[in-house]
Amino acid sequence: MHLVSFGGVDRFAHAGVLIGDCVIDLAAAAPLVYENVAGSRWSMRDVLMGLPDGDGLDGVAQIVAAVLDYAGVDDADMPPPDAGMTIGSIELLVPRSRVRLLAPVPHPASLRDGYLFEQHVAATMAQRGRGVPDAWYEAPVFYFGNHQAILGPEDDLPLPRTAALDYELEVACVIGRAGRDIAEEDAWEHVAGLMIMNDWSARDVQRREMRIGLGPAKAKDFATSLGPWLVTLDALEPYRLPDDRYDLTMVARVNGEERSRGSLRSVYHSFAALIAHASRDALLVPGDVIGSGTVGGGCLLELTGGAGPWLSAGDTVELDVTGLGVLRTRIREP
Repeated sequence: MHLVSFGGVDRFAHAGVLIGDCVIDLAAAAPLVYENVAGSRWSMRDVLMGLPDGDGLDGVAQIVAAVLDYAGVDDADMPPPDAGMTIGSIELLVPRSRVRLLAPVPHPASLRDGYLFEQHVAATMAQRGRGVPDAWYEAPVFYFGNHQAILGPEDDLPLPRTAALDYELEVACVIGRAGRDIAEEDAWEHVAGLMIMNDWSARDVQRREMRIGLGPAKAKDFATSLGPWLVTLDALEPYRLPDDRYDLTMVARVNGEERSRGSLRSVYHSFAALIAHASRDALLVPGDVIGSGTVGGGCLLELTGGAGPWLSAGDTVELDVTGLGVLRTRIREP
């Protein structure tokens, strides 16, 4: 399934599922399956926390099946023919052209970003005259980002106060089941799905603050883009490798020109290892977002040796990942 959040006239971030060129409003369609849910509003975190009736994503699948049956469509890959379908006066199926897509999880419970790709670590360390620290190989480190500064697939990025704006080509997982001290072999059971993540960076700010030794802070504080949808793991099964990695090609373009290309399969530390490490003595909850870190060659810092040129107002950045769609962001004047 392709889970989305979309804005309505009530300014609420509604949870939905993308089917062809239409979006199912999950709360509106829920009465096809569940009793006593009419008039509900569900956000994506509500769904991940277990709505409806504690069924979570299993319940979402039942609602989608019921809508397709109601619309007379057998193949879930086909767009339902009756766009704008209603139950009474409630619209449960909305044409994609009439909704504004938000970040799949507009208000994450938390935002962590990993450092999983050896090529990226080696390249950035080399720019500081260092090799990869031995400690990096011992555990999949991460930092906390600003979960209140999330942009979606239809949001522009106001140019922050930096002379060195950079994109970072990443994939993120979303926690769908709470857990503490999660074993690595059980980690994927706690994942709702994967989506594209752009961990925007102010490299001049980062260069100054990293000398202090606390890790990135203001350099990453202004925005993280997520989207365009959250793809559940069953839909990604064709790309799953025997070692539980995913063979997803990752591409970045600036103004239509390809700048970066890599693969999620090239992670040194897996998402499963990162989840196990993050949950050690800590509770992960539904709606937590955990990024992979930048794929090798997946940012201008690597490609230009830190010299630029950097991004500026008027540029458009596209992150394109197999199976996950395209996350497009235009940079505008503040």
